[in-house]
Amino acid sequence: MNKQRIVVVGNGMVGHKFIDTLITDESVDYDIITFSEESRLAYDRVQLSGFFSGKTADDLALTDATYYQENGINFVLNDKVVKLDTKNNQVVTSSGRIESYDKLVLATGSFPFVPPISGNDKEHCHVYRTIDDLEDITASGKSSKVGVVVGGGLLGLEAANALVNLGLETHVVEFAPRLMAVQLDDGGGQLLRRKIEALGVQVHTEKATTEIVDGDNCRYRMNFADGSFLETDTIVFSAGIRPQDELARQFNLTIGERGGIAINNQCQTNVANIYAIGECALWDNRIFGLVAPGYQMAKVAAAHIKGESLAFTGADMSTKLKLLGIDVASIGEVHGQTPGAQSYTYHDEIEQVYKRLIVSEDGKKIVGAVLVGDAEAYGTLLQLLLNDMTLPENPAVLILPSTGEEQAAGFGVEALPETATICSCFDVSKGDLKSAVIAGCCTMGDLKTQTKASTGCGGCSALTKQVLDSELASLGFEVNNDLCEHFAYSRQELTDIIRVKKITTFDQLLENYGSGLGCEICKPTAGSILASYWNEYVLEDTHLELQDSNDLYLGNIQKNGTYSVVPRIAGGEITPDKLIVLGEVAKKFDLYTKITGGQRIDLFGAQLHELPVIWQELIDAGFETGHAYGKSLRTVKSCVGNTWCRFGVDDSMTLALNLENRYKGLRSPHKIKFAVSGCTRECAEAQSKDIGLISTENGWNMYVCGNGGMRPRHGDLFASGLDEQTLIKYIDRFLMFYVRTADRLQRTSVWMENMEGGLDYLREVVIEDKLNLADELEQEMENNIKNYQCEWKTTLQNPEKLKRFKHFINSDDTDNQLAFELEREQRIPAQQTIKVLELTA
Repeated sequence: MNKQRIVVVGNGMVGHKFIDTLITDESVDYDIITFSEESRLAYDRVQLSGFFSGKTADDLALTDATYYQENGINFVLNDKVVKLDTKNNQVVTSSGRIESYDKLVLATGSFPFVPPISGNDKEHCHVYRTIDDLEDITASGKSSKVGVVVGGGLLGLEAANALVNLGLETHVVEFAPRLMAVQLDDGGGQLLRRKIEALGVQVHTEKATTEIVDGDNCRYRMNFADGSFLETDTIVFSAGIRPQDELARQFNLTIGERGGIAINNQCQTNVANIYAIGECALWDNRIFGLVAPGYQMAKVAAAHIKGESLAFTGADMSTKLKLLGIDVASIGEVHGQTPGAQSYTYHDEIEQVYKRLIVSEDGKKIVGAVLVGDAEAYGTLLQLLLNDMTLPENPAVLILPSTGEEQAAGFGVEALPETATICSCFDVSKGDLKSAVIAGCCTMGDLKTQTKASTGCGGCSALTKQVLDSELASLGFEVNNDLCEHFAYSRQELTDIIRVKKITTFDQLLENYGSGLGCEICKPTAGSILASYWNEYVLEDTHLELQDSNDLYLGNIQKNGTYSVVPRIAGGEITPDKLIVLGEVAKKFDLYTKITGGQRIDLFGAQLHELPVIWQELIDAGFETGHAYGKSLRTVKSCVGNTWCRFGVDDSMTLALNLENRYKGLRSPHKIKFAVSGCTRECAEAQSKDIGLISTENGWNMYVCGNGGMRPRHGDLFASGLDEQTLIKYIDRFLMFYVRTADRLQRTSVWMENMEGGLDYLREVVIEDKLNLADELEQEMENNIKNYQCEWKTTLQNPEKLKRFKHFINSDDTDNQLAFELEREQRIPAQQTIKVLELTA
């Protein structure tokens, strides 16, 4: 019996997926040949931007010649199929090669849309689609200083990241009013823009390019319809895709009104033995521009050819990715088109996080969601949507900062049905993962090899790990607490390794105890551990990649891309001379000035290039950094105590000053705040702090694990009637025990609540020295105190580090796009319409 001959036109991700699906089924045997216009076999276009951060074409490859040869697959590179003879079942290539087929699969993908602009074909105008395109962009970047990306969608921002990595002053020009207009709402788009602009990429929205002509200062000048213009040396077009349907269009296959090869639920075209899959296919008048739907089509077409029953019935277009280092996710319908839909919005301008949850009119089902700055909730929200699950009584808990309530609300992986799709790229369900675990997969590596889950875009990694842990636990196995796939150790084990082996850099840790390159889980975790043990200068080259954005610039990035300047004012006490200096600096640089609840003076609105100048003046006047940008000790608030107050019992001011100076610079899992009250009238509000001290006639009462914020908590009385020496000893032990054992971003309150034995156990460790750790904890605190440094003072003494504080990489120009307005006689960002925290339903 002759084997069926299958011709696959296109060897991109979807074409390869189709072939891979067929050949992994050993029950069938086909004669397969595939054609590619490119010089390479299939590679991972989703990870294309990795090419600019060091990945090679081989790293991105999804297959190789050896694999195809071993499996009997014929392949032809650099040869385009140009003719289709449906009557005789033959295709003809540009080289004249003729191949017959029993089944023809068109996986021709899409091509980048280049707007019909005069001058769009000039030498340094590119598209962003293939590795060859990336090589052209790289070559162009070597002779360019300024680059522009036309298009602010997913691929456009990827392309912008490429230009940044090439060291170019980078601009994004977008026709729509916001970035990622399809996936994000106004709030998400605005925050994404601010975060991208804070990274030095200039964004120009509502701009329609009319022509590209020779420039005066750069190679080209882009003229816009509104009369403005922009000069650039390089242009990358990323204004969307169009289905590559040229072949089908010329040879009488049915094409949609706006392009795309029309297919039915089995991915057949109007000619029964011709299939179309991926971005060239039009199903129900829809083109799917993500790889996951293409993979589903490949699976359906392969099944139909094998005589199996499987149908393509549409695909979810939710997406989660990291753009220029920024987490962005979009789920379901986000533009308010669902009648009666309501929304919950969480917007934290300090931490630069925006989350919007859109629910049905009755509030019981999720309609959509937008996540910018923190996409941790993506997996849970997506599963709620895909499985049509009922929301908890208070859906807001799903987007509020993580407190563990999600699981309390019944949304752990255990609540998901067996049919829940965990990995969209490879169509892996929760049931598939559970079966793999039962069959012997005990690690993420095993699970990836067996099911391919999380080997595509990687967006399901966290959820896949949760299913693995849950299933192992249900089978009675000890759950693997490995931090991630790069380290076969828990956080606590890594902490012990770092301490015992005196490891001081992430590279040392990875080389000796890990594998791979690290990820967004292990890098910040290691950074937190290293900082808490060695407290080294955060801008050391070896630590840079581990830091959050605020640490990288030693200031909090504000909503308009400017920075805050927050000098330390220990205990809230400041001399008139220093107060005058702050006023003079604020006036000189036109900084918005505010006294905070933590008894400091915040100065807002400084541009990146101004930070060193401002800090030089402040340090000359005796100030030092307040570490307001880091997870570290923030403030020790105080009343005036018995120095001035007629009710004061003890000297709260002196104690507050001593404590702030003792613990300043202490890096910790989360920010730490103190307060000291001189009597039980509690004017310093000490019981709402991580450590609160209240003077009584019998000595100091010590409260621990309180906090303000979204979920305020009063501290618990830890010890009472303490003298100052004992008090400091307990604080040393308490803080160092917290720093050594808490998870990253875990507040003291959550740390204590999650601790077996809770407050009583904490007393046993700190006061009774149950674990015989007291001396070690005290000594480690002393070491930390000895290592203190003002990071801004260190930075000002290092010319190389000061190069970071420029708005543009290759220019001394400043940001001329900032807009301010006056309010109560001070300068604030223009059009300030968004509140710091808005929670509405």
